[in-house]
Amino acid sequence: MNQEYINVLIVDDDEINNFIAAKLIKKVNELSSVQTSLNGLEGINYIKSLLDNQEKMPDVIFLDINMPIMNGWEFLDEYEKIKSLVQKETRIYMLSSSVYNDDIKKAETYTSVKKFISKPLTLEKLENLIAAAVFRS
Repeated sequence: MNQEYINVLIVDDDEINNFIAAKLIKKVNELSSVQTSLNGLEGINYIKSLLDNQEKMPDVIFLDINMPIMNGWEFLDEYEKIKSLVQKETRIYMLSSSVYNDDIKKAETYTSVKKFISKPLTLEKLENLIAAAVFRS
């Protein structure tokens, strides 16, 4: 498979899930650069820190919903405010253990969110995203 360099940001308060997800992402695309943030505030601050260094801006963000300090919804609200400053199309995937239809419907109201994915992130789910060409830049 022809691989492209891709920047990935995982925003999730579960360090073990982040570690496993990063390993899986590297397995399906060894050219990936994976950064992690443990809450939405860390994630949004990371993105803001890249506004002057756009080539490192994430191509893909995996975003949890339930996190301390700033949850996924608050992250999305903040992201919407700065989205016009991001010069790259960033694909956001809600990655959550939530099975509430309300959460899935709410995720669909954000134009930045491409898909709602149930945890855990697996090799099969990543390969399906790649096959659907939604993970590639």
